Amino acid sequence: MRKAPSNLQDLRRRIYRKAKSDKTHRFWGIFVHVTKVETLEEAYRNAKGNGGAPGIDGQSFEDIEQAGLTDFLAALREDLVSGRYEPKPNRRVDIPKGNGKVRTLQIPCIRDRVVQGALKLILEAIFEADFCPNSYGFRPRRSPHRALAEVRRSVLRRMSTVIDVDLSRYFDTIRHSVLLDKIAKRVQDPQVLHLVKQIIKVGGEIGVPQGGPFSPLAANIYLNEVDWAFDAIRCKTAQGPYEAVNYHRFADDIVITRQWPLHQARLGRTRPATTPRTTRAARRRVEQGENQGGRSTERRSLWVPRIRPASRLQEGWERLLHPHDPEEESLCGNQGKDTRHHSTRRGNPREGPGEANQCHTCRVGELLPGRPCESHF
Repeated sequence: MRKAPSNLQDLRRRIYRKAKSDKTHRFWGIFVHVTKVETLEEAYRNAKGNGGAPGIDGQSFEDIEQAGLTDFLAALREDLVSGRYEPKPNRRVDIPKGNGKVRTLQIPCIRDRVVQGALKLILEAIFEADFCPNSYGFRPRRSPHRALAEVRRSVLRRMSTVIDVDLSRYFDTIRHSVLLDKIAKRVQDPQVLHLVKQIIKVGGEIGVPQGGPFSPLAANIYLNEVDWAFDAIRCKTAQGPYEAVNYHRFADDIVITRQWPLHQARLGRTRPATTPRTTRAARRRVEQGENQGGRSTERRSLWVPRIRPASRLQEGWERLLHPHDPEEESLCGNQGKDTRHHSTRRGNPREGPGEANQCHTCRVGELLPGRPCESHF
């Protein structure tokens, strides 16, 4: 991305810092910065870098440069300063969509594109200080890849419920009065507000022309309050007994992620997509010693995790499920007694001969509170 000239970049930086430090400040006298020659030159370079077809007048970038770029920008600046500037009608182009519908773009003339780009360079520095960090569409140093990375991060944080929201005909339904009120909260320059009104009125009495440099900024300003409302929900659900919610927006596409309900998580339940391989059927086969693959499997102990309050964990222990084996009872002297929770450990080369034949209760009796083996009374 090409940077703006140093003077224009410093101006945008000072405007941004002022807007960031004072959330209630209303900027005035900024129309003179819109009509500066260096601002118009930067807007022309951006418009040419984006390419695009000519507008309704058929004038291309080559035609302007052959006639003289300096004279073109000087005449445009004179029209803006004197108040004679009037935007020309947009050229409508229908772009087919995947679902059989079409998206109507309104392509402005290069002359109007330069004016919209110059206005965006100044207003963007003001409203970037107010935009929510969960908005990624058509903003400096943000891209669709970053938006997808944040959605992926939310899914990895176990927010497995994903809600995809697509605002139908969003640009075509923006109300001009609401948009102008939102801009007027930060800008009190009447010439700037008049220029904004001229740009959005070209497409009709409602909606913002989609296809010009100013429409993405207007769309972000219009939905900024919605972004902050969802961000408040995200901050509220990040702490306390709530299901975590996150919010991501790129232009008119919104993705809301929600955590798996807490009452299900407390019961040890998971979503079908994240169910562990050891299911109930597999557990039953292991306990019953089902014949698998022509080979008889022994009934072995199975660790069953349980979620219990901390107070119960302090009073008792988590027990292992072991089969009843009379031969193992004789090793710890518990013949004829209830030994459902007693079992011997198989010999380990690292353990001594006495430790290998101790029951599990005897080995952990010193570590966990509980009932020790009766043979040690």
